[in-house]
Amino acid sequence: MIPNVTMASLKDKISTFSFKGILLPVFGILVFILLWQVGASRVHTSLGEFPGPVVVYEQWNSLVAEHQRERVKEDKFYVRQEERIAERQAKDPSYVGTLRDYTGKPTFFDQIFTSLYTVLAGFGLASLIAIPLGILIGLNRSVYSALNPVIQIFKPVSPLAWLPLVTMVVSASYVSDDPLFSKSFLTSMFTVTLCCMWPTLINTAVGVAAVEKDLLNVSKVLRLGWMTHVMKIVIPSAIPLMFTGLRLSLGIAWMVLIAAEMLAQNPGLGKFVWDEFQNGSSNSLGRIMVAVLMIGFIGYLLDRVMLTIQRFVSWDKTQVLR
Repeated sequence: MIPNVTMASLKDKISTFSFKGILLPVFGILVFILLWQVGASRVHTSLGEFPGPVVVYEQWNSLVAEHQRERVKEDKFYVRQEERIAERQAKDPSYVGTLRDYTGKPTFFDQIFTSLYTVLAGFGLASLIAIPLGILIGLNRSVYSALNPVIQIFKPVSPLAWLPLVTMVVSASYVSDDPLFSKSFLTSMFTVTLCCMWPTLINTAVGVAAVEKDLLNVSKVLRLGWMTHVMKIVIPSAIPLMFTGLRLSLGIAWMVLIAAEMLAQNPGLGKFVWDEFQNGSSNSLGRIMVAVLMIGFIGYLLDRVMLTIQRFVSWDKTQVLR
C-alpha cells in the first residue's frame, strides 16, 4: 500500500505536469489564434483580407483534397499503362513493355517530402564534415589557429551569396546523360551544407577543448590510444555542446533551404510559396500561410527529434534538456 505522503506527492507531480505540460501550451496556442484572428481581420491587401485561422484551415483541406485527387490520377495512369502492355502482350507475347513515370504536378505534400529529403541530405553532409573537423580543431591548437580565420570569414556568408556560385559549379561539373541526382537537388543540398555546418563545427571544437582536466589525466594514466581517447573521453564529454551545434545547424539548414528553393525555383516548399505568390489568386494568401505554419511545425519537429537523440546518446541522463 502506498503511503499517504507518497500518494500526495504523486498527485502534486501529476497536477504540475498537467498544468505546465498541457494546459499552459494549450492556453498559449489559443491566445495566439485569438490574436491572429483579430489582427488578420484588420489587415487588407491587394489580394483581399489577410487569412485568419478559419481560411487557413479551409485551404489546408483544399490542399489535402488536391493531393488525394493527384494520387488517384497517378494510380489510374499506371493502371492504363499496365492494361495497354497486357493488350500488346496478348497479341505479341514477345513484346516487353516499359512503365513511364508519372509526370503530374507535384502537390503540397510532395513538396514537403522533397524539402525534407533535401535538408536532411545537406545537414547530414554538413555533420560528416563538421564533427570530425571540430574534434580535430578542439584537440590541436595549431590546427585551430590555422583554420579559425577561414571559419570566421565563411561563417557569416548568406545563402543568397552561395547559391549562384554553387549553381554554376554544379552545372559545370555535374554532367551526365543519366544523372543519379537532379542538379536542383544538388544545388539546394550543397547550399544548405555550406551555410549550416558552422554551428556544429564551432560548438564541437569548444566542447572538445573544454573536456575536464581530471578526465584527461585519467586518459594519460590509463595510456589510452588516440582513437580510444577520442571515443571514450572526448566525444562523451563534448556531446552536450556538440548537440547544441547540431540543433542550431539543423534549424539554419531548414531556413536556408526554403530561401534557396524560393530564389533558385528548385522543387520544395520554398518554390510552392513563391508559385502561390506569383499566382496571385484569392486563395494564394491562405495557401502561403498554410506553408508558413507547416515550415514552422516541421522545424519544431526536427528540433524535437534532435533533442530525443541527444537524450538517448548522452551519458548524463539527469541533465535537463529543452
